Amino acid sequence: MLHVYVDGSCIGNQNVDSETPAGWGVVIITGSNDLGRGNGEILHEFHGKVITDPDADSFIGAEVGSNNTAELSAFASALRWILTEGGDSDIVIKTDSQYAGNQATGAWKAKANKRLVSHIRSLWDEVSLLRKISWEHVKAHSGHRWNERADHLAIRAATGEVPLSLSFWKPGQR
Repeated sequence: MLHVYVDGSCIGNQNVDSETPAGWGVVIITGSNDLGRGNGEILHEFHGKVITDPDADSFIGAEVGSNNTAELSAFASALRWILTEGGDSDIVIKTDSQYAGNQATGAWKAKANKRLVSHIRSLWDEVSLLRKISWEHVKAHSGHRWNERADHLAIRAATGEVPLSLSFWKPGQR
């Protein structure tokens, strides 16, 4: 089983628009993760900015940079990775955003970010046809190592900074 941690971040998450900096991070973990405190090893990690330019090749529907569009963009990036590189393992996506998890699965009806949510639901459905996939909520900023790492990647993507390597990074470090 693979555990996939996703997180999003927005700088100044008030009065957001298409210029508001937002980023996302994804951390894929192999091995035991039973304790929920960061067991296992990183298989892969990646991050990026929320793309709000509809003319950009990587545009997936985010109209503004916000915490929600960042969380959703992380979810979409994780699902694309699962489709292209995830092998055939069962997958659990772990997020501190109940909004993103419930939007991805269709448990909640989209009232905003409809184009982005539609894209993610299509990805979720595609992955679901190929393997067992679920999502779990993890408490934000509670010291969980891999959720904190995804948060670090998201913040660094939003600010345009290079993430710290694992050998220099500590949970809770921005």
